[in-house]
Amino acid sequence: MVCVPVNTPSHCYEAIIEHGILSRAGTILKELFDPPPTLFVVTVSPVRRRWGKALLRSLDAAGFAIRVIEMPDGERFKRLSTVESLAEDLLRAGADRKSVVVALGGGVVGDVSGMLASVYMRGIKLVQIPTTVQAQLDAAIGGKTGVNLRSGKNLVGTFYQPELVLVDPAILETLPEREFRAGMYEALKCGVIGNEELFARLEKTSIKDLGNTPDFLAWAIAESVRLKAKVVSADERERDLRRVLNFGHTIGHALEAATNYRQFLHGEAVAWGMIAAARIAADLGRCQTNVHERIRDAVLRWGKLPAVTVQTANAIKLMSSDKKTEAGILHFVLPTRIGRVEIVKDVPESAVVAAMVEIRQASRG
Repeated sequence: MVCVPVNTPSHCYEAIIEHGILSRAGTILKELFDPPPTLFVVTVSPVRRRWGKALLRSLDAAGFAIRVIEMPDGERFKRLSTVESLAEDLLRAGADRKSVVVALGGGVVGDVSGMLASVYMRGIKLVQIPTTVQAQLDAAIGGKTGVNLRSGKNLVGTFYQPELVLVDPAILETLPEREFRAGMYEALKCGVIGNEELFARLEKTSIKDLGNTPDFLAWAIAESVRLKAKVVSADERERDLRRVLNFGHTIGHALEAATNYRQFLHGEAVAWGMIAAARIAADLGRCQTNVHERIRDAVLRWGKLPAVTVQTANAIKLMSSDKKTEAGILHFVLPTRIGRVEIVKDVPESAVVAAMVEIRQASRG
């Protein structure tokens, strides 16, 4: 078992990483909440079918009253209307200010449930139990919640820290390879921005071997969580340092929005965004060429990504409405070497165009 502290100014909690921890969730939450409140488990149908029974059995054995609320599955339901619908469901089910929302699912469930908990009756407690790679090593840590607008991703949201995050790597064994691979691109991201050893080990490992090596996978998840916890503890509300976590996301978010969140899994879009950001950094002389090449090769080694067909002009338009744009100036996170990045706000459009050309061409290979 690995316990990673997340010490933000608004709230301190732990992310606990352990194989099989889902079956012990009730015991752990019973120690956290006294007297035991009613738990409202927010999830989606596929996750409930696969993991709901184990969680509910554990919670019931610990003496909790439990209500399960399902939300629609998919990125396109990450909208304010879903938050409103879930809030109505909470009210009808009798949720009050002492109730606790338990988010059981991937990044969409975690983001929507977090926002729901942050605004329902002006805030009720939240527990995150992430069930995808991306959620386990990134999205469930740090208290970001949010929903999408038609103009872009995560443009409406809050900062709201959970009481606890329970990470069970055993859950990942049932994921399709595409979803597993997409999530692990976020671990590569963590390696680039602040953990050279993590990147070096991942770039030498095939995605198949990674999935078949539980100890290494748990280590990679724990190292990613530690980096995320360190960053958000120092900069909870993304005033400065936390922006480094957006490496690959500037172009990645534009690719998602341009394709109506239907073509790319989030991690796949970020993967293309990382290659593009590394190309921009190399073109601007902010990193050596081999840094760009290592990032590109590490991403592409793990398998073929969905083709990039988004036109450059459309991508740039969407980037300009992204929340990382301030006073009309777009900010990029660019690598200077493996394990270190910088935030750059003077990226010429020509460099973005060249990066988009590269990822379009690479996606045809």
